[in-house]
Amino acid sequence: MKLIDSAAQDLSAIKLGDDPQVGGLVNSGLLTCEPGLPLGEVARRMRRAAVSCILVIEEGELLGIWSEGDTRKLDFNRADLLETPIRELMSSPVVYVQHTTLLSQAASVMKSRGLRRLLVVDEQEQPLGMLTQSDIVRHQGVEHYLLMRNVGSSIHSLPLRLYASLSISEAVSRLKEEGKEAAIIERGRGKPPGIITERDLVALLAEELPATSLQDLVHNELFCVPRSLSLLKAVDLLREKGFRHLGVLECDESGEPLEQICGLLSFNDILASIEYEYVNQLRAAIEARDQALKASTEYLLLAQKVIETSLDGIVITNAEGKIQAVNPSFTTLTGYSAEEAVGKTPALLSSGLHDKDFYQAMWASLKEQGYWQGEIWNRRKNGEIFAEWLTITAIRNSEGRILQFAAIFSDITDRKRKEEQIHTLAYYDDLTGLANRRLLIDRLELALSSAKRHKHKMAVLFLDLDLFKRINDTLGHLAGDEVLKEVARRLEANINEGDSVARLGGDEFTVLVPEVETLHLLETEASRLIHALTQPLNIMQNQLVVSTSIGISVFPDDGDSAETLLKHADTAMYRAKDAGRNNFCFYNAVMGERNYTDLALEHGLRQAMDQESLYLAYQPKIDVDSGRWVGMEALLRWQDVDLGEVSPADFIPLAEKLGLIESLGDWVLDQVCQQLVKWQEVSSWLPQVSINVSARQLVDSSFAERLFKRLESYGLSAELIELELTESCLVLTEEDVQHQLLRDLKAGGIQVSIDDFGTGYSSLSYLRKLPITTLKIDASFIRELPENREDEQLVRAIIAMGQALGLQLVAEGVETPAQAELLQKLGCPVCQGFWMARPALPEQIGAWLARVDSQQLWPDFSQLVSK
Repeated sequence: MKLIDSAAQDLSAIKLGDDPQVGGLVNSGLLTCEPGLPLGEVARRMRRAAVSCILVIEEGELLGIWSEGDTRKLDFNRADLLETPIRELMSSPVVYVQHTTLLSQAASVMKSRGLRRLLVVDEQEQPLGMLTQSDIVRHQGVEHYLLMRNVGSSIHSLPLRLYASLSISEAVSRLKEEGKEAAIIERGRGKPPGIITERDLVALLAEELPATSLQDLVHNELFCVPRSLSLLKAVDLLREKGFRHLGVLECDESGEPLEQICGLLSFNDILASIEYEYVNQLRAAIEARDQALKASTEYLLLAQKVIETSLDGIVITNAEGKIQAVNPSFTTLTGYSAEEAVGKTPALLSSGLHDKDFYQAMWASLKEQGYWQGEIWNRRKNGEIFAEWLTITAIRNSEGRILQFAAIFSDITDRKRKEEQIHTLAYYDDLTGLANRRLLIDRLELALSSAKRHKHKMAVLFLDLDLFKRINDTLGHLAGDEVLKEVARRLEANINEGDSVARLGGDEFTVLVPEVETLHLLETEASRLIHALTQPLNIMQNQLVVSTSIGISVFPDDGDSAETLLKHADTAMYRAKDAGRNNFCFYNAVMGERNYTDLALEHGLRQAMDQESLYLAYQPKIDVDSGRWVGMEALLRWQDVDLGEVSPADFIPLAEKLGLIESLGDWVLDQVCQQLVKWQEVSSWLPQVSINVSARQLVDSSFAERLFKRLESYGLSAELIELELTESCLVLTEEDVQHQLLRDLKAGGIQVSIDDFGTGYSSLSYLRKLPITTLKIDASFIRELPENREDEQLVRAIIAMGQALGLQLVAEGVETPAQAELLQKLGCPVCQGFWMARPALPEQIGAWLARVDSQQLWPDFSQLVSK
């Protein structure tokens, strides 16, 4: 068998108590498997055998090891995770030691390499068993040390806490990020906390449980002990109950336990605390060296060798902090030789990043507790700043007076750098540099806690770019990415101080407003953001205009949790889109009810397309000057058995959202063509029919070709068809697909009109270049005529502009004679509205056509006016 990573070179340690050989401490019966075995089966085998690891062997060769700790590297979102061969997930190489290795030497290897287990082999390098951290604690002969120390002395950091609602994948990511092997699970008010460990993850893999959240996985209550309990008693409890971890409760001044959990205790923590014993043993070795000067040079050489062979830097100072000795690793890590360091203080290495209070707290801990441990930033001789993990122990004489200080440190700069990279990847969007969803949720939770504590309002603005897909489809994803980066920059530049921007993904952004004074200020900020985003963008030599729709939810009116506020802001954003895009909308409870209505509409719409409950009505367009019938518009209608008459304002946006608009558009074209053929049988003259076209149809390069083939198959002239598109359908570059499509349509005789004109943001210079024939003035400008002077001025300007461009004009929504008279006077005699005629069914249109004379005058005009 080939073992690929011997730890022989690491076998240097200070002996603690009795020091047996590891061969007599391990149990036989190692669990093994072949490299092609799926992860699910590996987990089941480990579960049945009640072991924490499995060796991967192929044809007698040891390839690697997979352990419970490797569960934190898994992506629990992968659909094929359980079928993944273990060769793709195992760790390699496998670190091993000979069976004759002393226990203290094995402990040193595990500490220096950050391992939780070691493979033990015989003379022929055949595996005998695994040595674990619990074996070290059990046999290393430190019972007196464990008895004299309490549990609190081994707790040096707060435990990781996770909510039970968190997904399994997110929980594993948090464990990996925090470098924790277990976490406390908060299961809600009134419920005791639980715990999740790597063993639980193996059980999840083994049993193929349908768990999606911690709530589904964690059922056991966390067993807790007071921090005043002795470590020896804690070790006995871990053995007796078969636990891996114990919760540690804070105690009051009298030593009575409180309900507050201050840490999680594991064998790993116990071993880490024994590091202090390691320093104390170093002190003993130094004292033995002094005695050896009088008695034997061998003891002196032994103590010196311990210091010199250590991979960690070691510094010995006197009671005043003057350096007395350093080991070779000190020089390797800092660049200072022993000659340069001896006689000076550790301030030689000061980075300047820590203030006076930091060092005062360090010295206070040394004097009160006799040791200090933690992270510190120092400076090498070449000026480079580096991070180190430092342990300092005070060395006292028999009277308790401090004689010296012994410091051991290791360079953790690379680890810190990787932690920072992981943090950036985990919490920030790679494209825009904004906070991502995870960091947004964290910030939102903090803002909610503050708002609840101080009883003030807070808000979430949910932004979605309007018709962003057109940019990706026409200019490519690279251009889309540039737009997203510029949008992110503009959002950050235009939010209020204290607010924060995040990108949720795609073209969705949020602005968190942690404190809201008045809703008016929210409106002002939303308007400012809309204005900032609609300023022209220069992207890849193209000038683009991007707009956004914003939904706003406010705490506490619209929800008291992060998830609810985001959901309600999202709902309000869609209402803003329904209202015409490029605006903002506050959430209200009716919108939540609207979501349920949308579900019913979606189901009904899919059925309507199959059951043919859709139909067309036609509304005439009349030239008021001459009374001529100049055309009509085909209007899609839906009469549902359960929902009744459904408004197009409800089901057309839904069809676009569901991707059904192309099918609906083709159906309308066929129905119009079939109806024109039927009307030809009753009249020699047919008015032009306008058909509404969606933006999605205009990105299809084959649309024009299919339309002309359809007209040819029905034997219809292209002049009978006019396509109506809204300003939001207009594209922004002359070279894109839609512009070419419009030119092809016009060349084939199809007329194109701009519907709802005046509600969008068309560039006039661009409009002049478009191959269009007609502008339809939006009904919102007609509704309050002739009383509203501002609307009259807007309509007058639109008419003047259309006349200057040589375009025909049609006014929508004309409902009174006064409106028709004013429009006629302003230069727009062609009107469409209830005053002229309501939408009619094909049979009624056929009856009207039969009565039209050669002048194409509107039949029975006076009677229809009274309707």
